[in-house]
Amino acid sequence: MNEPVRLAKRLAEMLSCSRREAEQYIEGGWVTVDGVVVEEPQFRVLNQTIALDPDASLLALTPVTLLLHKPVGYEAGLGAAGGQALPAAQLLSAASLWPEDRSRIRPLKKHFSASELVTPLATPASGLVVFTSDWRVTRKLREDARLLEHEVLVEVGGEIKPGGLERLNRIDHGFTYRGALLPPAKVSWQSEARLRFALKGELPGQIAYMCESVGLRVEAMKRLRVGRIPMSHLPPGQWRYLLPHERF
Repeated sequence: MNEPVRLAKRLAEMLSCSRREAEQYIEGGWVTVDGVVVEEPQFRVLNQTIALDPDASLLALTPVTLLLHKPVGYEAGLGAAGGQALPAAQLLSAASLWPEDRSRIRPLKKHFSASELVTPLATPASGLVVFTSDWRVTRKLREDARLLEHEVLVEVGGEIKPGGLERLNRIDHGFTYRGALLPPAKVSWQSEARLRFALKGELPGQIAYMCESVGLRVEAMKRLRVGRIPMSHLPPGQWRYLLPHERF
């Protein structure tokens, strides 16, 4: 053999299977070339040693959900001023998987390319964002967005107006944003310059608007929780898989 060929073609010849089945094996992470896992069916091979894992399966890949601690400065679905920010999805790779991940799932490139962002977060903010290829999670986080509580820590400057904290917590607070009356929020001081917001159906810019309405300016924000899923000890720039028993 003198000309390189696609790995999928060579594997199909080796196994006497269809080209599509060969592609499924490769994309599932079951094929090695000279001992290295290759997940691209179009990868070119010549005289390398190709092997199929004895546990290889043609079952469709199980949908996965990825929880990422987005650092400040990465774009996560809300755009970035000047277009300078890197997409948060660039942080999703096997190298940035949290070492303490307990899922026992083998990271595959398909997990990253097939997952979409379902919890946008402003570029200047940090914290928990969710990527998923599971339609059930997508439906939960999008269709039930106004029912899911987000917990956010907000660093603030300035001096709060008299009665400002009470207004932030009132059911009849009167905050109207983008033409809609905002639902009630639970707001408390965590320190002299830090507020904790627990609010449902968070809209981009909502927290800054509420703070400005009572005399405060937002200097930093970190999302700690989405629904029942906390970020916990996940370090900035790293991610983990959602565990089977975890529910938003």
